[in-house]
Amino acid sequence: MSEGFDVIVVGAGPAGNAAAYTLARAGVSVLQIERGETPGTKNVQGAILYSHALEEIVPDFRKHAPLERQIIEQRMWLMDEGQACTGVSYRDDGFSEMPHNRYTIIRTRFDRWFSDLVRGAGAIVINETTVTGLLKDRAGRVIGVQTERAGGDVLADAVILADGVNSLVGQRAGLRADIKAEHAALAVKETLFLPKELIEQRFGVADGQGVVIEVAGRITHGMIGTGFLYTNRDSLAIGIGCMVSDLRERGIAPYQLLEGMKRHPAVKPLLEGAAMKEYAAHLIAEGGYKALPNLYGDGWLMVGDSAGLINGVHREGSNLAMTSGRLAAETLIDLKKRDAPFTAANLSAYKAALDNSYVMKDLRKYAAVPDFLHENPHVLGAYPSLLSGAAREMLTVDGVDKRTKQSRILADVRQKRSLLGLLGDAYRFWRAFK
Repeated sequence: MSEGFDVIVVGAGPAGNAAAYTLARAGVSVLQIERGETPGTKNVQGAILYSHALEEIVPDFRKHAPLERQIIEQRMWLMDEGQACTGVSYRDDGFSEMPHNRYTIIRTRFDRWFSDLVRGAGAIVINETTVTGLLKDRAGRVIGVQTERAGGDVLADAVILADGVNSLVGQRAGLRADIKAEHAALAVKETLFLPKELIEQRFGVADGQGVVIEVAGRITHGMIGTGFLYTNRDSLAIGIGCMVSDLRERGIAPYQLLEGMKRHPAVKPLLEGAAMKEYAAHLIAEGGYKALPNLYGDGWLMVGDSAGLINGVHREGSNLAMTSGRLAAETLIDLKKRDAPFTAANLSAYKAALDNSYVMKDLRKYAAVPDFLHENPHVLGAYPSLLSGAAREMLTVDGVDKRTKQSRILADVRQKRSLLGLLGDAYRFWRAFK
């Protein structure tokens, strides 16, 4: 293939599709290359769609996008062995009527739908093709891509890398380093079929409404990580993820964690009778702001997971991906209108746009969180256990007076975590999350 394009987008996930669609809609000639058989076949996600980010790109998406359920309730469970504190939740039926909300989606369907929009806007989309490297001129400026196909070098004025968390293309080109084990989580997920009527009955929702449950505590065996349970229209998505460095050190397989979560008495009844449809595993960039690579250079931009744009605290990824893809595209569109070259100096406008958006503002806010969790691994293990023990003590009616029970709870706290330790944890938590 010898034809040249204005822009090549590598990858057809939310970030790549957002970039390619925005560019094509503006009349820019775009080639999008996806290694999967179809868009979405290589992508794994919980998956939550944050509609505001998509609405900025496709304002009327609700009319035709393959949405599963509109999330009206968020639950947070802290689990101990055989116990769970499940009282932290927020439900708002008004979310069903508000324009800016969240939906559960199935990525294979959603990515295919988004890719159809990209094609409809005028971009050329090629599937089942792997980009093996970047083409550079003598000055080191990116001028296209190499593919596995015979004669598969393709020229372009700029390349957007949206090829996932590992960003092998970026690594091979020396644009970013391999992701470190302490900056990556390995998540495993199962999709379980369950009739929609049973889902609505068990989770207390009406047709089209959904629930998100985020889980922390002993289910990760003291490792840094969380679990989740999301409701789709006629299936459940359940998964758990922990830091790769912790999994390697402990020698625990992620599927063992998932099986343990499924057996927990707070979770098991919700899954009864469900049949597994799919099992998948996926790396997630969890290094946060301090682990971000350089996001632009002469002739190239990096977006979404490839750029490490994940808000691990709030479990947000697809919105950051779509927003970064859109901003990268808008940067190129503006430069092309002004007939300005795609140099690193000019493409720095992309980073400036990200810095002015919620993407970098949120990542900067939580920049200290990864270090806090690595330095205080007991937080996700000790405190769920203390809360569960306190709840059991106070809710057990056995003839012991409540003052004595309070004394027992305080004694248990002092045994597991000293007063100085509690104060220190509170201060470090405040510093990390302020």
